[in-house]
Amino acid sequence: MQIVVDRAQAKAATQVLADDRGISGAMPATPAADLPESAVLGGAAVGNLDLKTQLDDSTPLVIGVILALGFLLLLVALQAPLIALLGTLASLLSTAAAFGVARLVFQEGWGSDLLGFESQGFLDAWAPVFSFAMIFAIAMDYTVFLLASAKEHYEHNGDPEEAMVGSLAHSGRVIFAAGAVMVAVFFTFAPSGPLPPKEMGIVLGVAVLLDAFLVRLVLLPALLRLTGRAAWWAPSWLTRILPNIRFSHS
Repeated sequence: MQIVVDRAQAKAATQVLADDRGISGAMPATPAADLPESAVLGGAAVGNLDLKTQLDDSTPLVIGVILALGFLLLLVALQAPLIALLGTLASLLSTAAAFGVARLVFQEGWGSDLLGFESQGFLDAWAPVFSFAMIFAIAMDYTVFLLASAKEHYEHNGDPEEAMVGSLAHSGRVIFAAGAVMVAVFFTFAPSGPLPPKEMGIVLGVAVLLDAFLVRLVLLPALLRLTGRAAWWAPSWLTRILPNIRFSHS
């Protein structure tokens, strides 16, 4: 990674650095004619700055694409806009909660002594977009398990309440077991020495813990119970353009 700056920028940066160190009066003035026309800056610090700038610019697009693709996947599979929207938005709750925990731990330093690290006062630049993509992918697995089973029961009996109860009875143990395995795996990174895997393990572990055990097995079934048949309704024009996917075997 390199940054090219002109002569005026190089001179200004040199002066600012000197002022910050309190030695501006002791530094000899450098004639502008002695400065090169341009300067090339490199190294890890500049590379991290470039990475942060690129991620800041790209993160909204990445999040938007992930949410749109998740919604389209559920819409095609379940043939119902409301339930696809609820399943997609529910994933944001566990993601936001995990980022909140990450801020408290790695930025504010909560539990740093217990986890054996010194807070650097910020999260690494790669952590938010990487963690969001990973959390959303894992959450979609649990969403498909639950809602595909609910759609199968709804196609069989036409009762939204029975469909939700049947899906929990049929897939709840699978989601619980899969979530427990993932939480255990991610939390094994928490006591690691390097900070990046520690961040990854705690953020993903908290997200899966909340998503699998609270959002998917409690909140999402409650939302579908409240919405009733409206959750499974789809306009006729939408059903005509979507592929006919059915989960019922009877």
